[in-house]
Amino acid sequence: MNSSLTLQAGPAAMRILRERGLRPEDIQVIAGAAGGPKWLVLSGLDRLIFGTWLQERTAPLFLVGSSIGAWRFAALSRRQPVQTLDRFEAAYIHQRYASKPTAQEVSRESRKIMEEFLDEAGIREILDHPFKRLNIFSARCHGLLGSDARVPLAVGLAGAALANLCQRRLLSIFFRQTLFSDPRQSPPFQTGKGFAPLQVRLTEENFRQALLASGSIPLVMSRVSDIPGAPPGTYRDGGILDYHLDIPFGVKGNGLVLFPHYSQRITPGWFDKKLIWRKPHPGHMDHVLLVSPSKQFVADLPFAKIPDRNDFWRFKRDDLGRIDYWQTVSRRSRQLADELVELVERGCVAEKVKPFGIEYRTP
Repeated sequence: MNSSLTLQAGPAAMRILRERGLRPEDIQVIAGAAGGPKWLVLSGLDRLIFGTWLQERTAPLFLVGSSIGAWRFAALSRRQPVQTLDRFEAAYIHQRYASKPTAQEVSRESRKIMEEFLDEAGIREILDHPFKRLNIFSARCHGLLGSDARVPLAVGLAGAALANLCQRRLLSIFFRQTLFSDPRQSPPFQTGKGFAPLQVRLTEENFRQALLASGSIPLVMSRVSDIPGAPPGTYRDGGILDYHLDIPFGVKGNGLVLFPHYSQRITPGWFDKKLIWRKPHPGHMDHVLLVSPSKQFVADLPFAKIPDRNDFWRFKRDDLGRIDYWQTVSRRSRQLADELVELVERGCVAEKVKPFGIEYRTP
């Protein structure tokens, strides 16, 4: 029988899984990557983890995400996570645009999606949650990247891409890594080396802007400026620097970082997507358990792929076709959750998991 899941783990995570199996109480951090509609293939796992596994939890659980990962976790940090995720997913899947939408149109639609699952009471729920601690990555922009004018912004992005090609840490010339954090407790993880990280308290006053900024893709969405409590300036998509979260998670002992991911590859930053040699630092993956769909599972999906932003062009003038495709992937994602439950209940996780391997090194 073909497996739907691929499990990969760092050395410490391998040891823990062999000794204790996968226990929800050992999970200290849950990570969420950027990637737009790709998250839909994880919705079944999200419902399992947040709707079932964490029901009895009391110890703090740190959630850290950029872009769509942060949006997922905002929905899942409500008191009724599955119901809130349902509302978020429905609004996300049904978003529609003109054939060539402007950045302002995409930002307006994003705000409408946010309104479907996040009101003032919801923000208070998240900031008062008994054990969930939400952390949101964004990127504060320097120079031309602070502009919404297409030509200066495109020139700035081209410069950043060239700098990143030489060395990832050179992106600090163009962006400042920014983490909006739950103010009640400092997270165990640290932000990336070389980026002069900025940490900002997440509050009722800045929550919506911080979340919107985290997903504001350059040239696709408008900039987010002057966020309360943060230094003045322009803030954009957190995935620019932290696409798949190559950060020191700071988990020790028998703690695990659970990373439900749509890919078997971890890509450090947005500009690294085509740089196949750019790998995460091996030490950052030490306590990580990466749970992702297998190649066979993806091959069996419609169009043999998971959703992505190109679907808006692939299904141009056929919103109903795109919506049906995305809903199908979401439904089939329950298969991933079912298989993970079976592995946990049978005590077979340690047999299934494979090490990341020595190729996970930063050049």
